[in-house]
Order: sequence, then C-alpha cells, then structure tokens
Amino acid sequence: MTIERALRLIGGLFVTLSVALGLAADPRFFWFTAFVGLNLFQSAFTNWCPMMTFLKWAGMERAGQADAGRV
Repeated sequence: MTIERALRLIGGLFVTLSVALGLAADPRFFWFTAFVGLNLFQSAFTNWCPMMTFLKWAGMERAGQADAGRV
C-alpha cells in the first residue's frame, strides 16, 4: 500500500469514527472531525500532512516509488 492510499484510508476512518462518536457519545468529538478536515484542506495547498510524515517514517513508499519497484 502506498502513502497516498493509506492517507485516504486513515482520513476516512478518522472522519467516520469521529462523526459516529460525536453522534453516539459526545458532541465534542466533532472538533476532531473539524481538525481532520482542516488538516486535509491545508495539505492540498502545502503538500504536507503530519500523517504522511509518520507513514514515511514507518517505511511506506509514495505512489511513484512503489510503481518503480514493480517494473
């Protein structure tokens, strides 16, 4: 799995989980939903996301690098 795919998976999981918790447990979980959304928004302009840094550190490759190894 590439960083880009993992990032979309984690972002979707965080949003879904925080909305579910906001509805079922405590509305303050919606602040986490807003944090994830704002982080995705800023990453569209800066091309930097803290989760991407963590995934690189964990050893995942970007899409272009992973495809080059399959040739």
